[in-house]
Amino acid sequence: MNERTFHHHHAHKLEDPERKTWLPPGEVVEALAIRAGEHVADVGAGTGFFALPFAAAAGASGWVAAVDLQPEMLALLRDKPAQPGSAVIAPVLGTALKTGLATGEFDLVFLGNVWHELDDLDAVITEAKRLLRPGGRIAILDWRPDVAGPPGPPLEHRIPEEAVVERLRSQGMSARARHLGQYSYLVSTGA
Repeated sequence: MNERTFHHHHAHKLEDPERKTWLPPGEVVEALAIRAGEHVADVGAGTGFFALPFAAAAGASGWVAAVDLQPEMLALLRDKPAQPGSAVIAPVLGTALKTGLATGEFDLVFLGNVWHELDDLDAVITEAKRLLRPGGRIAILDWRPDVAGPPGPPLEHRIPEEAVVERLRSQGMSARARHLGQYSYLVSTGA
């Protein structure tokens, strides 16, 4: 953890119903085109804001690994009921550098609102690539630096989407960016 890490003492902000108006999870699921049966690693899952809709999209034949470095966040996620017909959500204590997940297991590695918190971004990409199945993709959702909040971290902590695209390309991956919701961008690799 560092001074940019969103602390579990503020988990109530993740549960604020207003959050769904400025970052609709359905819009993220649609942009990621999650299909039935997919395996998704939600790295920095927090209380499950994205893990739960990912599980619904992946369906009963899918699987979602919800990785977080704070056991308190994972405890809050465990208390949430799954929707009928959803994928199993496995809470995993780990970090973006050391997820503890199996090599080549995932169709999608998602990092939602954590990119600006991380220190060794190239090592995080290396770990994400390790997790991917052939044809798998990485998606990074984070805060736009051109739109002041609240919500979100201070502007000086935000990383421009162009820098994320360039970093992924420097690692040999194709990447594209788009804006989602009111304050976010999504950079994704693959098709």
